[in-house]
Formats: sequence, C-alpha cells, structure tokens
Amino acid sequence: MKLLQLSAAQGPIECCRAVALAARKLQEEAAALDVRSTLLEHQSGAESDTLSSILFALEGSNAELLTRRWSGTMLWICASPFRPHHRRKNWYFGSVSFDTPNLQFDREIRFEAMRASGPGGQHLNTTDSAIRATHVASGISVKVQSERSQHANKKLATLLLAQRLAEQQQQTLLEQKSERRQLHHELERGNPVRVFVGAKFIEQT
Repeated sequence: MKLLQLSAAQGPIECCRAVALAARKLQEEAAALDVRSTLLEHQSGAESDTLSSILFALEGSNAELLTRRWSGTMLWICASPFRPHHRRKNWYFGSVSFDTPNLQFDREIRFEAMRASGPGGQHLNTTDSAIRATHVASGISVKVQSERSQHANKKLATLLLAQRLAEQQQQTLLEQKSERRQLHHELERGNPVRVFVGAKFIEQT
C-alpha cells in the first residue's frame, strides 16, 4: 500500500481547483490500473470544488506505478475560473508519495471503535465500525470511517497515524534548519512532471 498526497501548497485558489481536478484524474487512473484508492483525509479550499490538500491510500499491484506518475510538481494551464481578467494561466501544485509505514509500533496505539458520523442519512454506516487511533506517546489521534469494517478502518487508521508521525518527525528536522515543511511551503516551479490544460484538465503530451 502507498500513501499519496496532492497539495496546493501556498498557491492561490486556482491551485486548489487544480488539486480537486487532479484528485478526480488520479481516481480515474487508479480504476484503469485496478488500483484501489481510498480517501483518507482532505482539506477544502475557500471556494466550492477546490481542495488545498487530499490524501489517498493506494493498494494493488500497480500502486507503485501510479505513485510514480503522480510524484513531483504538476502544472495546470488554464485561464482562472475565479478571476476572469487575471493574466496568469500557469497554476502549480505538488504531489508526494509515502512508502507504507512500519506498522510494528501497533502496540503503542490505542484503538477505539465508534459510530460513523457525518452526512449520508440512511446510507451512513450505522454500526460501530469507525476507528479512532491514538499514538499514546505523542497524543496524535486520527479517525477513519471510510470502510464498512472495523478491521479495514483500523488498518487505514494505523497507516494514517504512522504518516502523521513521520510528518511530525520531518517537521522537527526542518524546524531545526529554520525551514518549513517542504510539501506545503516549498513547491518547485518549472520542470513539472505532468502538465494539464484547460477546464477539462486534459494532459498535455
């Protein structure tokens, strides 16, 4: 299993729109490659249908191939859908993959089963299948309710928690160097690994 995060970094709202379009494209490519994509978390942008970041778990024999396609700086070339007279048309966003974390720290985690919450009405899972995982030493906690079984949600919660711990460790190292976390605060412009064009987000070949 791989973890893949798309981020607008500190870009404007157009970059958040690009992330939302890229997330759809990623899911389409995952389906075509028979890779199971599970949404772990996301952060919405300031406008509808925008995302400042989104994190997927990817599982399948082609997950590695898919993450290689989606690792690096991406470029969306399009007139701004939010500022019609804006001259800029190049909107950058980033994508980074994480290897499956070491899950041998399982005994350091406290798991709690709970009822799933949020929108969904009668279609919402009414069993206690949602899982809250807390890393006891650090106090970091995550909740996962995307799957219908406790076992599947526990597995994803453990992955997400390990990723959060890895991010925390990375943040500490960067702070020691007086730098901000690279993914969200440093996005390399130029030489994008993939380029998409227009409102339909067609890849430029």
